[in-house]
Amino acid sequence: MEEFKEKTDAFYAGEMDKGAYKAFSGRFGSYAQRGGTANMLRLRLPAGRITKERLDFIADILAQYHVKRAHFTTCQTIQLHDLSGKDAYEIMARALDAGIITAGGGGDYPRNVMCSPLAGVEKGEYFDILPWAEAAGDYLLTLIQAEKMPRKLKVAFSNTPENITHATYRDLGFAARPDGKFDVYSAGGLGNNPRLGVKTGEAVDPSDILYYIKAMWLTFLAYGNYESRGKARTRYMQESLGGPEAYVNAYREKLEEAYGSGEDLKLSISAKETGKRGDGSCAQGFRVIPQKQEGLYSVLYHPIGGQPGVSWFASVSEVIRNMEDVELRLSPDQSVYIINLTGNEARKILKATDDGAATLFETSVSCIGASTCQTGVRDSQGLLRACVEAVREAGLPDTALPQIHISGCASSCGTHQTGAIGFHGTAKKIDKTTYPAYFLHVNGREGQKDARMGTRLGIILEKDIPGFLIETGKEAAAAGLDYRRWNEENPGKLEEIAAKYLV
Repeated sequence: MEEFKEKTDAFYAGEMDKGAYKAFSGRFGSYAQRGGTANMLRLRLPAGRITKERLDFIADILAQYHVKRAHFTTCQTIQLHDLSGKDAYEIMARALDAGIITAGGGGDYPRNVMCSPLAGVEKGEYFDILPWAEAAGDYLLTLIQAEKMPRKLKVAFSNTPENITHATYRDLGFAARPDGKFDVYSAGGLGNNPRLGVKTGEAVDPSDILYYIKAMWLTFLAYGNYESRGKARTRYMQESLGGPEAYVNAYREKLEEAYGSGEDLKLSISAKETGKRGDGSCAQGFRVIPQKQEGLYSVLYHPIGGQPGVSWFASVSEVIRNMEDVELRLSPDQSVYIINLTGNEARKILKATDDGAATLFETSVSCIGASTCQTGVRDSQGLLRACVEAVREAGLPDTALPQIHISGCASSCGTHQTGAIGFHGTAKKIDKTTYPAYFLHVNGREGQKDARMGTRLGIILEKDIPGFLIETGKEAAAAGLDYRRWNEENPGKLEEIAAKYLV
């Protein structure tokens, strides 16, 4: 951390160039923002879990350092933006003292472990995967110093067939089964040349998951592409090894090596369910989710674009302070769930979080965008705000449009390939004039058994996207159907509408 301080000071003194600083700082979970006048710091929150203690710390830091902007990411972390270099390394050090680690939040390291946000409280879940996800996060921290990691290593856990963490197409994913075990998938990923993962383990006992993580590292160490940075991701091994079957054979060879290494990676942990139960009070509404614990609820809050006001953290912290077993869980779609609430408590939380999304469409996902990100191409946040405003003005029914996903570039931080409708930023030259534009993707799906990447239809100018969405929503509304059913019952109609807007 002393080295981070020295090099950050050197960068802001003009003694270190942008590329060199980015290559160094990512290891600490921090990058310089576009323009090189401020830093972002990413707080690593394993499984997206924010306890009361973590929430108190974040609220205090935001106030003490006058942080102006926070962002919920699609990897279940919180990014703090517009920091001075001094603020970045001071917050980093204080976060470590509070049990929040930023190491590996960027760069060529294992990233934040993802987990279904309602693990442990969701009706219909196969079993509580949270303790296993947190144990995986602890183990992955030990690999941050390991030799030759892939450019990113993203690990996810899913507790239901909905697969909202995309466990079946991450670098390594653990998908829960009804029998209390995991199916394991690996060598998947989004971004350029996205791939669904390959099943490399079936009916795996949860106590063995660390062996599968070590095998993933050993496989990349042996077969990963270190010559091309653009291909230094696990998903490219499917092709380089000769196809999925050959990849599975290579992975299982390394799995045997992990088991035979003599290192004891066997886990012995158990889930700790809350003893809290309802008090007879009830709550209901679009944002209220009944839990599997009798009489308890979770409340969904989704700030538009995943960007809550910085005062939100302190206000929620104050509301939940004396509520038993209540905590927050970040979701991969930039929502947050406040869990373990009685009906009366849920109503208080609804009131404290009434400035967020009111419809499915308003829960749409956007990366931080090119106004902040060095590698971004388009202002995805600006586009989302324009679309939300236009849809509100059009007065469409709440279910007429799906949740959309917007990435400012091809990197897929907005997970555009997974959405029913997705966009990623580009530019389009027409008559020697270059216009802001996006590639349009349609019919992506997250499910564990039927996941698919969206089909890229072509380019649509940024200014035309709100009109395209409104026309689509009006078609669904006129049919008296929600978007999903309309799209299923009218195959090809979405593509027909899109064709009017493509350039």
